[in-house]
Amino acid sequence: MTTTDAPGSQEYICVTCGTQYPASAQPPAACPICEDDRQYIGPQGQQWTTLAAMRGHYHNRFDPIEPGVTGIITEPKFAIGQQAFLIETPGGNVLWETLTYVDETTVAEIQRRGGVEAIAISHAHYYATMVEWSRMLGGVPIYLHETNRRWVMRPDPAVRFFSEDTVELVPGVTVIRCGGHFPGASVLHWADGAEGQGLLFSGDTIQVVPDNRWVTFMYSYPNQIPLDPETVRRIVAAVEPYPFVRLYGAFGRHVLADAKAAVRRSAERYIEHIQSPAANETV
Repeated sequence: MTTTDAPGSQEYICVTCGTQYPASAQPPAACPICEDDRQYIGPQGQQWTTLAAMRGHYHNRFDPIEPGVTGIITEPKFAIGQQAFLIETPGGNVLWETLTYVDETTVAEIQRRGGVEAIAISHAHYYATMVEWSRMLGGVPIYLHETNRRWVMRPDPAVRFFSEDTVELVPGVTVIRCGGHFPGASVLHWADGAEGQGLLFSGDTIQVVPDNRWVTFMYSYPNQIPLDPETVRRIVAAVEPYPFVRLYGAFGRHVLADAKAAVRRSAERYIEHIQSPAANETV
């Protein structure tokens, strides 16, 4: 669904990564996010669309996950296909990650649940149409880590950059900068989730693998470029102070028990294979 010759000024969207750009008469010459070696240009080359062109072809589904947690998924899949999470707390609701597709029906359902106090996003691959989400939800602030500033393709006053390693959005809901996949790659911790045992929402800063007892860590997932051992250790250290029994990833894979231990042992396994040739030997 490429829109390259529509008249007037439009906010064009990269079809491969789902990032929206400032209004222009013609599509941008390129998508820097896809040209970066953590992403890729699609096999059909650079293509563009708009929210107007997407309407009538997509919708967002709300999936109950556990008390206070709802997943939001676009159908059919668009761009990277990540999942967003609406986290409902007594101190205010938070939207973790954004999707490219957003419409009045989606916003009405979120507002019916009490709206949101803040939007927070793990890294640039999910910035998507974050400005549209903010405006349609009443101008709520969008929290991003300062080190990811260069990857904001559509600047807006709603974007609030934080430079600390953590920021509390509402009581008990904290963004934690881990680094790794991007310099400002972050996760979200909800202290009161899981009846006070804690929940972690990891995007793909910490990626759940098909065997959901384990996670992994990468600089680039599509290009399969690994991280170094020290960076993986820093990611684990960043979440170590926070209790969490379950971990929710960006693509429908979740660690549903003993999640904190899963992160620790996964990091140990990862580092062993990176550092030790013997660990890669087969019998």
